[in-house]
Amino acid sequence: MIPSARAKRDGLGVTCGVTINHLTLNENDIGDYRTFLKLRPALAPEEERLSLARALADGIIDVIVSDHEGQDVETKRLPFDEAKPGAVGLETLLSAALRQVSAGHITLPRLWRTLSLRPSEILRLPTGRLRKGAPADLVRFAPEEPYVLEPSSLRSKCRNTPFDQARFEGRVKMTLVAGAIIYQ
Repeated sequence: MIPSARAKRDGLGVTCGVTINHLTLNENDIGDYRTFLKLRPALAPEEERLSLARALADGIIDVIVSDHEGQDVETKRLPFDEAKPGAVGLETLLSAALRQVSAGHITLPRLWRTLSLRPSEILRLPTGRLRKGAPADLVRFAPEEPYVLEPSSLRSKCRNTPFDQARFEGRVKMTLVAGAIIYQ
């Protein structure tokens, strides 16, 4: 049994998170040592990725995080062993996470819980829920709208993404933080 599962079963206040990269990618995606896929920790075999998906579905994993650790081009365009680990993750988090819904690993409400409500609960923040008096932090998205991720379309200062040219569904249309539109 996974230690966090045992601790949760025993009523201990533990939490468990996974990065979106480790939930959706595996070591085979690195291919010919694609440095944009050099992450910390390193990507694991497919069996481990599937184990993470099962742990998410079973409620052992509480949150999915972006693992946003952008690196500039100079630190990534090096031989694999010399390249720094890390990648942008904020802008691809939702679309990559929706792959778990499309694959039937989790439901959309469960996904929202892991991306928003549960992190807010863990950190004891008044966010992550639609409730009178709660901050108006909202995302409007088209869940089935397909697109191909072009790194040049990313708004992050660095554009090193493990999802370069990935086919996604679920394009974000607007993001509000405390009621203010920050992306449209």
